[in-house]
Amino acid sequence: MFLEMSRLRAAPQSSAKLTAALAAALALLALTAASPFWAQGKQKPQVIMGLQKPPEVGIVVALPKGPMEEKAATACTECHEARIILQQRLSKAAWTKEVDKMTKWGAVVDPTDRDALIDYLSTNFSPDKPPYEPQRTAAAKSLSGKTR
Repeated sequence: MFLEMSRLRAAPQSSAKLTAALAAALALLALTAASPFWAQGKQKPQVIMGLQKPPEVGIVVALPKGPMEEKAATACTECHEARIILQQRLSKAAWTKEVDKMTKWGAVVDPTDRDALIDYLSTNFSPDKPPYEPQRTAAAKSLSGKTR
């Protein structure tokens, strides 16, 4: 009986501790969510799976125009820069494997759009297309020593 009474008395204390811990966790979450807004204007490198993504240098790269351009941009650029896609030169079979793999990894592709997306990618980024030539900024040109 004494043990049961002591547990009843301890409950409000543990409840108060739990409430305090929950409040602290929520405050930390709020600060973490707000930190990108405080750091606007400062570019920090993005690290994904141990690899550092280079900061943007002011070059906006768009996917080729086409019926699936917007859906490809939405599905692919959620995780990748468009330049990753533009550099690829894959066959239709390879694009099929790539789209299926990325879908398994979380890319949002509506099953009814899958075949049209593969057609778009294999048409615009096939092995018979010329290699991708990235846009360069004046800063990038001067760093490489090739100024015109």
